[in-house]
Amino acid sequence: MAMDKKKRDELILRYAPMVKNIVARMTARLPIDGSDKEALVNVGIIGLMGALEKFDEKRNVQFETYAKFRIRGAVLDELRLNDWVPRSVRDKDDKLEKAFHTLEKELGRAPTEEEVAAHMGIGMEEYHRLLSGAKAITVISVEDMTSDYLDYHTDADWLKTVDQGNPLDLLSGAETKARLKKAVDALPEKERMVMALYYYEELTMKEIGRTLRLTESRVCQLHSQAVLRMRAALRHSRDDER
Repeated sequence: MAMDKKKRDELILRYAPMVKNIVARMTARLPIDGSDKEALVNVGIIGLMGALEKFDEKRNVQFETYAKFRIRGAVLDELRLNDWVPRSVRDKDDKLEKAFHTLEKELGRAPTEEEVAAHMGIGMEEYHRLLSGAKAITVISVEDMTSDYLDYHTDADWLKTVDQGNPLDLLSGAETKARLKKAVDALPEKERMVMALYYYEELTMKEIGRTLRLTESRVCQLHSQAVLRMRAALRHSRDDER
């Protein structure tokens, strides 16, 4: 998208609120203070500038759609680089994931909440507290895209993804995509619905709660639980190949 500096600056101001919304959404459950979020907004602005420079108007897709991919990718790269999740939180997430993984292998199916809590030797209140504190970043979000994805894949690849709204199609490797799709399909109905509303419909946790008549905290728990189930399923499939 060739343009002069004045036009570029105008577009940056126009889309700056979108950048802030994306950063807020991506960091909503991470322990990041205001100054760090502002730094991530600046990273997002850089992603927006990259989108302005690389966007091809001949492609049958809206600029805003393209820009969201670039912004999310830039912010995610920064989050990964600085590893914003504290070790204590990551350790708790790992314990939950391992519990799901162990029970998945033993039972041959997705374990219930009660079974996971019993396996960990804790009550349901403590289990839900751990879920509420989970800060894991999902493995299937479009936010897991790298900032240069759209520069190295064909128009057909990503236009199909934009049209169908399926983040699984963004992942490289047919085997990985097949594993993830299987993991998504195996989720309990309510967790699968939460994932669909959050990632496809882009509703907030509060909006999902209103839609499903659940509290916002419960929606967050279901989201974390779905992510942990998927990670456990992926680990299970990798173990089977060894």
